[in-house]
Amino acid sequence: MHNEHKMKLFACRSSKPLAEKIAKSLGIELGQSDVLTFSDGEFQPSFNESVRGATVFIVQSTFPPVENLFEMLLMIDAAKRASAHCVVAVMPYFGWARQDRKDKPRVSIGAKLVANILHAAGCDRVMTCDLHADQIQGFFDFPVDHVYASTIFLPYLREKNIENLAIAAPDMGGAKRANAYARYLQCPVIICHKSRERANVVGSITAIGDVAGKNVVIVDDMIDTAGTLTKAANVLKEMGALSVRACATHAVFSGNAYERIANSALEEVIVTDTIPLSSNPEKDKSKITVLSVADMFASIIYKVYNDEPISPDFII
Repeated sequence: MHNEHKMKLFACRSSKPLAEKIAKSLGIELGQSDVLTFSDGEFQPSFNESVRGATVFIVQSTFPPVENLFEMLLMIDAAKRASAHCVVAVMPYFGWARQDRKDKPRVSIGAKLVANILHAAGCDRVMTCDLHADQIQGFFDFPVDHVYASTIFLPYLREKNIENLAIAAPDMGGAKRANAYARYLQCPVIICHKSRERANVVGSITAIGDVAGKNVVIVDDMIDTAGTLTKAANVLKEMGALSVRACATHAVFSGNAYERIANSALEEVIVTDTIPLSSNPEKDKSKITVLSVADMFASIIYKVYNDEPISPDFII
């Protein structure tokens, strides 16, 4: 590595397993850090080794609870105050990304606020995967390396060699992503149209496109309660789909998501490890396939550290 500033990789608590895989892929040791927790719940992260003059990469997905975001902010601040040359927030899942615009009066634009807070903490760069909306990159006043899980999903789907394949978008907003997948895999697109009664509650779903006799793969950026996904899968199956799978980058899996997936028409749900799956053994994970983003992030970290272009790394 020709960079004059040494590379250091650290993990916040919730993303430690992923950070360990990234470190292994890079062939380096994960940096030593601790978190002191007070009895009232306040916590104080600290580095147990010098970061002076180093390019520091801190790995943490900011899924709930909010402590995950705040721990990242405290780590960035600690690195800056310890004279790190450059601090890069590696946020495989960027929380609050659904709040990317004012979709009704008197609401915050949470994604922009988080970008501002990261900047205020002293962050020099962000690396993230499959933002809920591409334009969120414009909320930052410093570089954002936005990587795509399609680089992992597409080879996996191609290897499966699925006959009569069709790619489906679970809603109108996902049409662009579905179209990109379909173009690469040279197969037709199906668009599901949903009407929402309220947040996290889906009214009705209809599918536009040729469904009968197709093996359908629904692609999305995240699965939260799995309400939309499982409803779409059941509708597609009723319309004559031979099988229904799903590919989604971020396995948020809140509420009854695991139960919904287990009881749905879905044959397989392919996700990444940007968010760890529940450690609860009672959760049915039999339909869930996890592909790791570790090698992809390790490659991007290495290239950014060595001032190499990252665009050749991506399929779409």
